[in-house]
Amino acid sequence: MLPLAVPAYVLAFVMLGLLDYSGPLQSGLRRLLGVQGDWLPAFRSEGGVITVMVLAFYPYVYMLARVAFLGQGRNLLDSARVLGLGAWGAFYRVALPMARPAVAAGVSLALMETLADFGAVSIFNYDTFTTAIYKAWLGLFSLSAAAQLASLLLLFVFIALFTEKRLRRKARYESSGKLRMERYRLRGLQAAGAAAAAALVLLLAFIIPVTQLLVWVWQAALQDLDVRYLRFFFNTLALGAAAALLTTFGALMLAYTYRLRPDRLMRATVGVSTLGYALPGSVLAVGVMLSFVWLDRQVALALEVLFGLSVGQLLTGSLIALIVAYIVRFLAVGYGPVDSAFERIRPSILQAARTLGASNWEILWRVSIPMLRTGLMSAVLLVFVEVMKEMPATLLLRPFGWDTLATRIFEMTSEGEWERAALPAITLVIAGLIPVMLLVKRSAAR
Repeated sequence: MLPLAVPAYVLAFVMLGLLDYSGPLQSGLRRLLGVQGDWLPAFRSEGGVITVMVLAFYPYVYMLARVAFLGQGRNLLDSARVLGLGAWGAFYRVALPMARPAVAAGVSLALMETLADFGAVSIFNYDTFTTAIYKAWLGLFSLSAAAQLASLLLLFVFIALFTEKRLRRKARYESSGKLRMERYRLRGLQAAGAAAAAALVLLLAFIIPVTQLLVWVWQAALQDLDVRYLRFFFNTLALGAAAALLTTFGALMLAYTYRLRPDRLMRATVGVSTLGYALPGSVLAVGVMLSFVWLDRQVALALEVLFGLSVGQLLTGSLIALIVAYIVRFLAVGYGPVDSAFERIRPSILQAARTLGASNWEILWRVSIPMLRTGLMSAVLLVFVEVMKEMPATLLLRPFGWDTLATRIFEMTSEGEWERAALPAITLVIAGLIPVMLLVKRSAAR
């Protein structure tokens, strides 16, 4: 799961810095073999983008598939082998079909992350909807063209969401009886092959990129550890803290209201409210900007009619617009831990408080919140780290001069200065290890 801590755009510029024509690998091979010219396939290509996406997003499939396989136990595989199937036959005909809904859900998540990606494809100069939205907005200064492109991308996202929901409709595959959780032990060449395959993925997706970042930080990036870097760092912390607290508060209110009124309307409200995580940051940025431009016009018109005041833009281009985009984007991230924590509170406790005369607000503040501390802290940490790594919405909506670690990485990689992008990148990787550790801990507990 460790590659989840490395944002796709960080992995992209590290791999490009290592494997491009002027990178150390190709340069070293040319010196070693005495060969000149471009004789290796170019990594700055469609194949290179796909490779980076696979290494960055495979953990989404891995996490869900792992839980599905562990939930099957060993009984069914033993039964299949008793009936004459070999190890691979039992896997393909029994284990894999039962895990198919989880694998499909993981693939859908990876697909939506790929559709939403901006940083990695921009580093490779590979044109997608997200880069086209950015160029239409900041290159052509046409918000209407960006909105049209965002609408098309939104259509693809909804198709992916609908497909994922259809695949999960019959996702309950249960086995009866007590599960045997011990594993089959491999020996000899099989054990070595399995260990080598797992180690190769970890090496390419985490160990090599993080090691290269540390080398770049040691060689060149320490010169950037100055007042400007501290400003980027504190801007990122301020945005992350504000968005995390407000998002967690919204998730708490949503989850508690659903507990008070678990009807169809509230269920639909929760579903719509947590849909933002499936939307690309660039699409949300366009939607927030259009909404705030309209709202600014209405406010300016009202002030001019009522008081004769002529004002400019109040909300557009402000931190408020950026934080609203973060809340909409990551409300689902905060809602998950809060809702799970609510599920662990026995209804009899809340009923006892109500019997003793407590109002709904008193039950929330005096009973529920003290019991929700772990879930609330998890929600704050998860949203905080996601906000730190968010690039497209920050690039499009940030006020003038309000740069963050993610925008600093974008600026340096746009100029090909991989070494100077290493310091903010390793900072984001270290921060990204926090939710990965929480996921590993939760997975181990299961």
